Amino acid sequence: MYFVAILGNCTILFVIKTEPSLHEPMYYFLSMLALSDLGLSLSSLPTMLRTLLFNAPTISANTCFAQEFFIHGFTACESSVLLIMSFDRFLAIHNPLRYSSILTTVRVAQIGGVLFFKSFLLVLPFPITLRKLKYCNKSQLSHSYCLHQDVMKLACSDNQINVIYGFFGALCGMVDFMLIVVSYILILKTVLGIATQKEQLKALNTCTSHICAVIIFYLPIINLAIVHRFVRHASPLFSVLMANVLFLVPPLMNPIVYCIKTRQIRIRVAAKLCQKQI
Repeated sequence: MYFVAILGNCTILFVIKTEPSLHEPMYYFLSMLALSDLGLSLSSLPTMLRTLLFNAPTISANTCFAQEFFIHGFTACESSVLLIMSFDRFLAIHNPLRYSSILTTVRVAQIGGVLFFKSFLLVLPFPITLRKLKYCNKSQLSHSYCLHQDVMKLACSDNQINVIYGFFGALCGMVDFMLIVVSYILILKTVLGIATQKEQLKALNTCTSHICAVIIFYLPIINLAIVHRFVRHASPLFSVLMANVLFLVPPLMNPIVYCIKTRQIRIRVAAKLCQKQI
């Protein structure tokens, strides 16, 4: 799964970079999504392989803090990129004539830079506050990688600040999700105002890949939140499984979904493969 995820996202980045016809805002945002997926895969890959493949489950404290910073940072990046992609789809459907003039290459680069900076700035307090906690005898993590909520449970000193800021970070992710829902309500309202059914379906079809990416990313998060909040006696294995799904499935599925559902990407990938065979 890691191999396919890394290969798929690298293929998306390579195709978008080498094809001038794909140098458009939609594909620039797709490349940001691929970068986030790549970062998420590479952040969790080392300890996942060491733990499950080589049975070497130990990790130093500083390495653990660094890993959880990058995992949460790239997760926040992916959430932000999915949000801006929903606004991109709304703008393309609502105001197609001004779409290119509003989302210029420079503006897209600025948006991308701000999103990545904001995402990592948001999670920067995680490792800093974790380092200040005192850890006693408990040293076993629930997952094969380090997460903020998992590490702070091992502390024997007061971790109230970590709990509050962790909740704030989760709230920011849910705000992204709610804004995506608002974007699609506006898209649906715009589409219903289009004259013919054929044009309505054509407009909605441009959003299919993004809707799939949103579902793939947010469904495990919502399931985990429901289990932690409402299910008192759920098996710990379920939480571990859903956390693994969260970090393995989106980087794996997003390139596959976009290659299948986006005609321009599918054609360019097939053309590159044919060139190599020749």
